[in-house]
Amino acid sequence: MRALNHVTTYEQGAKTAKTLELPWPFTGRESELELIRRSLSAGRHGIVVTGPVGCGKTRLVTEVVRGADCARVTGTPEARGLAFAAFAHLLPEAVSPHRAVQLLSGVRLLVVDDVHLLDEASAALVHQLAVHGHTRLVVAAADDGPLPRAVSRLCTGELLPRLALEPLPREETARLLAAGGALEPFTANRLHRVCQGDLRLLRDLLGALRTTGALTSVPDTDEWAWRGPLPVTATVRERTAPVLDRPDPGERATLERLAFAEPLLPHLDDEFELPVLEHLESDGLIRIDDGGAVHLAHPLHGPALRATAGRLRARRLTRTPEQCAPALAAEQRDLTRAIEEADVRSVATPVGEWLVEEGASVPVGYAAVRARFSRLRGELRDAAAWAREGLRGESEDAACRSELVLATAQSGEPQGGGSAGEAAVWVAAARGDIDGAVRAVVGDGVYALYDAVRLGAPERVAQRLPGEGVFARHADALARGDGAALDRAAEELERRGFLLFAAEAHAQAVRAHRDPRAARTSRARAVAAARRCQGARTPALSGPALGELTARQRQIVTLAAAGLSNRQIAERLTLSIRTVGNHLYSAYVRLGASDRGALPWLLEYPDAASA
Repeated sequence: MRALNHVTTYEQGAKTAKTLELPWPFTGRESELELIRRSLSAGRHGIVVTGPVGCGKTRLVTEVVRGADCARVTGTPEARGLAFAAFAHLLPEAVSPHRAVQLLSGVRLLVVDDVHLLDEASAALVHQLAVHGHTRLVVAAADDGPLPRAVSRLCTGELLPRLALEPLPREETARLLAAGGALEPFTANRLHRVCQGDLRLLRDLLGALRTTGALTSVPDTDEWAWRGPLPVTATVRERTAPVLDRPDPGERATLERLAFAEPLLPHLDDEFELPVLEHLESDGLIRIDDGGAVHLAHPLHGPALRATAGRLRARRLTRTPEQCAPALAAEQRDLTRAIEEADVRSVATPVGEWLVEEGASVPVGYAAVRARFSRLRGELRDAAAWAREGLRGESEDAACRSELVLATAQSGEPQGGGSAGEAAVWVAAARGDIDGAVRAVVGDGVYALYDAVRLGAPERVAQRLPGEGVFARHADALARGDGAALDRAAEELERRGFLLFAAEAHAQAVRAHRDPRAARTSRARAVAAARRCQGARTPALSGPALGELTARQRQIVTLAAAGLSNRQIAERLTLSIRTVGNHLYSAYVRLGASDRGALPWLLEYPDAASA
């Protein structure tokens, strides 16, 4: 969309994107890491980790065996024709399969990475080692390609337990990206969307953005932004070869039209040729939604096609801001309808996102509605970013200003003196004045009334909320102190997309439950939901804090939350690593936590430890 006007620019000033460091910490797989370690410590013969290319299998198994005495082999496509090529550094030059098994049976722990790329002899050797069970195996394999016959049973979980990795979710991708310098939400979301959890591609793109200076400093913040075209790196070309190398001119033209203007409703008699669409659909390159609109199948394909189209073709295909107006208006209507119907599950807004990504302005009314929609979903950083986007065009817009105050206040950062209406409620709450916040609840709107429920005062508004709605059921359950009903309300809120509201309802259920086990379950659900709400800090979320831990458990949990490994904790407290692991596992059970990632959140509110 290079032809769009009103480009937003970001000052680089004294600092440039080249000063941005790019560490790549291990994050987002803590529960999988603990699961594998517990599996191996329980005396099992090993485990197989599978997942799509680039999802972090190698990094995970590296963390599993960090500090352990192990041998490691890796499959490579170039050596698939050589017998025992992967084991060349561990075996004599000439060795029989039987002798190879004997020699490797003395290895206590063997890591086999990219098992799908092993030569047949090496694959057969891994299979025999798994069958005989003398060597513990940690095996990593891609699940989207052919496997050597000898390890096919291994990778299906028939011989060893199998852990199937899912792509890294958006919130964990954001945590990973934040380690290299704060990225503003549009940039973090854009990287996640085009990479879809492919960490190899993510690292490649972020490195390219950094070295080319495409990351620019956002004024008055410590954040970095990416606007403009996608860097077409070698990894990007590899991932997008099915569309970039499409030999048929008609198919390539159709893909490019979609790249610059999707989604499109096909008028098959004049815009698209039906056989072309059918061929692209059968190859998995496009999809047709329930309304008949045509989309590119992968979010990376559109940016790659736009980046490689050439200036003249891009100028011809790019829509002008005026041409975007009807689509933006339709998106705004969809967002408004979702808010009014109290169902804020994901709504497709590709045009608004494209405009922002290309540095073009969006109408202030659209930005305000998009900010409100994001805030109601618990995406508080996104909400603030959309509000700021609107304020760049009209700095005094009341709706965007209010949304910015609401998003930041519910993140625990009160700002904006003289705030009125709903904003005044949450500014007071962020300052710790809960009574003042409750008194400030005014108006007849459902969301304004519901603020009183979120603040723990359902009696003020219970009779004024729509009787059949989930907000009224939440108010009634809270007024009655019914923990089970609060959990049911939370589940319904989450189904409707209100993730922050769901976290708050589960947190309120912690205090309402009489059964400690039920309270732990609610606490775990509150933590899991709150972690996905981009730093939300509301009064209700002060509840699901540390449970009744022993002094030693509390000490170990505090160190783990600070980022120390089990080994580092053991050294600091003069304990064995096994003792530290046992204390942590017991603490997880009592807290209802699944991994270390929940611990910093649980420790945010030590004053609520007895909840």
